[in-house]
Parts: sequence; C-alpha cells; structure tokens
Amino acid sequence: MYGVPDSRTCWRRIRNETRISRSSSGRSGFTKSDSYTLICPPRDTSPHVAREFVATVLRVLELDRALVDDAILCTSELVTNACVHAKGDGTVLWLAVEEGKVRVVVYDGDENPPVIRELSAEAWERGGGRGLYLVDSLTEGRWGHGPDIPYGGQTHPEGKAVWFDLPVPSPAAP
Repeated sequence: MYGVPDSRTCWRRIRNETRISRSSSGRSGFTKSDSYTLICPPRDTSPHVAREFVATVLRVLELDRALVDDAILCTSELVTNACVHAKGDGTVLWLAVEEGKVRVVVYDGDENPPVIRELSAEAWERGGGRGLYLVDSLTEGRWGHGPDIPYGGQTHPEGKAVWFDLPVPSPAAP
C-alpha cells in the first residue's frame, strides 16, 4: 500500500501540472478543454481542499463569480458525500473547463448510488441530507452518477462517478 501525500505535496503537484492558457488579449482563459485532477485522501479536510482547488482554478480562469460560487458549493457537497458515505481510500476529483460548461466529477470506491433523501420539516431543521437537493437546484438537474461520466471520460475501475455540469456564461462583447 502506498502512503497518501500531505496537502502541501498535493498542492505542489497540482501547481506544477496545471496549465493555464493565455488568450490573444493576454488575459487568462481556457482552451477548448482544460482539465485538472485532485486526489483527496479519506480525511475530514478533503472537502475543504476540494473547494479551494476548484475555487482557485476557476478564479484564475476569470470565470463568473456566481458560477465559481455554485461550483464550490456543488463540489463541497459531492466530496463531503464521498467522504461520509463511500467506502474506499478517498476520492479523485476531476475538473474540466470547456467552452460553454464546467464539469466536476468525483470518483469514489463505493458502487452504491447517491440518494436524494425524502426530507420532512423536522429533518430539514435538524440538518444534513440536503446536499443533493442543492446540487440538483444549482445545476438545474444537470448532474448524475454511474461507473463513468456521460459523453465519454474517465472510468472508475471500482465504484462510481458522481458529476455535475454548470453552464459558463458567454463573455460580454467589448
């Protein structure tokens, strides 16, 4: 079994592997398909690290603030669910920034699908169990799960992928 690197090692690796393209205007931008990967150990800190990872990438790419906020919240919910409910040795987060959308995929070692719980008023007040409601609402239903992601992509050999898409607003004309 291999050891899980600490967060400094992960961030160093991410910084070294991350490619940010420059548009002809010299501003940060994205090419047709930029993608980024984060390996999250099964620790309480993983949702925080995943939020910071997604926030950093999307902010550096100068994407819309509301989009960044929605992506951070949805990412947090999926990684938290994986840490709390999935068995295995952690998660892998895959972030793709494409023309027209941001896609986040969280792979974990548990084949059981995520379930939106039936919530009563009492359960709502008690807290917990609301994450997938938020993801469904913020993505307008553009999320799902399976052994892989729709339209191609990486496949998790054991477990599942839970993904969401958010539309990238078109840039305003100068």
